[in-house]
Amino acid sequence: MIIKINLRDQVRDYLLSEMITGKLNTGKTINLAALSRDLNVSVTPIREALTQLQQAHIIKAVPNRGFIIAELDVKEAEDLYGLVANLEVMAIENSEFNDEDIVKLRNQQEVFENAQDAISRIQADLEFHRLLTKGYENDLALQILNDLKTRIFFYEKAFTNDDSFYNKSDNQHDSIIAAIADDNVPTASLLLKMNWMLILNYIQKKLTE
Repeated sequence: MIIKINLRDQVRDYLLSEMITGKLNTGKTINLAALSRDLNVSVTPIREALTQLQQAHIIKAVPNRGFIIAELDVKEAEDLYGLVANLEVMAIENSEFNDEDIVKLRNQQEVFENAQDAISRIQADLEFHRLLTKGYENDLALQILNDLKTRIFFYEKAFTNDDSFYNKSDNQHDSIIAAIADDNVPTASLLLKMNWMLILNYIQKKLTE
């Protein structure tokens, strides 16, 4: 049940949570009437929340169908991963890391390595990247990153369930942490961009098979 304050934002957060836990899938139409019943709120804040998600390119509006989770597309994947890589590089180049930050990154990397299923692994990976960039004092950039990664979740859920693929990502994460611990931001930035491009290259291959 949703408390009736800031309804639009609460509905938006609820929908995002449903997406990143794999309960909403690509191609699925979001039923406003069903959501209204399930959440016990009027259709108006639901429509406002969906419009926000559309503006963030997480969902799309289709005439005579309403709002849907858009199907996956090579060009969109290239745009998404390129933009996220560049924003994250900008974020770490403008952040300060202390010993506690390094410990948190190492702990999260262990969570990532020990994840038992695809959804948990993707969520652990996204949390690792959130920890990398959380020190960037630009709230707008961090919100944009958060929205972009919600859309990225659908690509990774569809394609990145190969253990050998994740082994490569594991190694890059470890190298990023080591570079940050050594205060070598240029190397960390390069490795970070390579990490996102590794994922993009894999997804491009899968989308064009």
